[in-house]
Amino acid sequence: MSDIVISGTGLFTPTESISNEELVASFNAYVEIFNTENADAIAAGDIAPLQPSSAEFVEKASGIKSRYVMNKDGILDPRRMVPRLPERPNDAQSIQCEMAVAAAQEAMSQANKTASDIDMVIVAASNMQRAYPAMAVEIQDALGIEGFGFDMNVACSSATFGIQQARDAIQSGSASCVLMVNPEICSGHLNFRDRDSHFIFGDVCTAVIVEAAATATSGEQYQIVDSKLQTIYSNNIRNNFGFLNRGDESGVGERDKLFVQEGRKVFKEVCPAVASQISGQLDKLGIAPGQVKRFWLHQANLSMNQLISRRVLGREATEAEAPTILDEYANTSSAGSVIAFHKHRADFKSGEIGVLCSFGAGYSIGSVILRKI
Repeated sequence: MSDIVISGTGLFTPTESISNEELVASFNAYVEIFNTENADAIAAGDIAPLQPSSAEFVEKASGIKSRYVMNKDGILDPRRMVPRLPERPNDAQSIQCEMAVAAAQEAMSQANKTASDIDMVIVAASNMQRAYPAMAVEIQDALGIEGFGFDMNVACSSATFGIQQARDAIQSGSASCVLMVNPEICSGHLNFRDRDSHFIFGDVCTAVIVEAAATATSGEQYQIVDSKLQTIYSNNIRNNFGFLNRGDESGVGERDKLFVQEGRKVFKEVCPAVASQISGQLDKLGIAPGQVKRFWLHQANLSMNQLISRRVLGREATEAEAPTILDEYANTSSAGSVIAFHKHRADFKSGEIGVLCSFGAGYSIGSVILRKI
């Protein structure tokens, strides 16, 4: 079996950012408006008053301090609390395509690849802005890539699942060089009126080039030593938005048409499963946990990452061993672990090993063992 490598990564970061203080001020203004407008019903006991939040609560609950977004003013407007992202005409580049092209161009530059070198495009993200044509085909066209492309969605695990699909395609001979991109506009499916989750997500796009080692010419390459995927059905993270919603008007605008989760259940069930998968994978490969230089984990919640790395290592991980980017970016769904990899690998030496891992709704878990060539 020929070695297959990640030869480049790219990152698109929106220009606008929202601090916890700004987000909480908007949320608390909404709470005040809601409680004032519903004062009589609250006094009668028909509905419960909403409770304000605080920046300190947000950071303690998640480790998040800020998040990048594609539109700030619409989110912070307490009468709106939804990003303002106007529809574009069909002959204009879509917003996810625009994000993906920017990230892809950086990844291609790192990998020393042009459009003519790539023959497959995967768009792996938690939500696509439309059903069809596939975002991957639009991005393929925008970059001038020949071959084929397709979209896939495994929520927060989409990137690691996409890396395995790229690897498998190259192994089978159906592709020679794959561009995998993760355009995540998480602010579009986040309920900014929900105290327990309004702070969780941010927007971003990452890109990865996967190819055979024999064709790689980039300055740094990471061999995909192994990849493992796992799914376990659960309703504890869910989004019921879809085209069938128009068949039942009673559900329009209901809370479950945006991101919803049972956070405590997710924490309790996902963390042990992720740690077990990584530990088992390393053991099968004969790699001791102490031999792993870095864990590029899904950036959903700081406590989750700390628990997972502690279970795998048998001790607390240092910041260098399990770097955090969610304090600046928040949870960016499938892109989080790739951002960590993109930003925290410059110190790797030949032969050193890292684990790229993501996990999320499904449940889904994807872990990729990488070795610097």
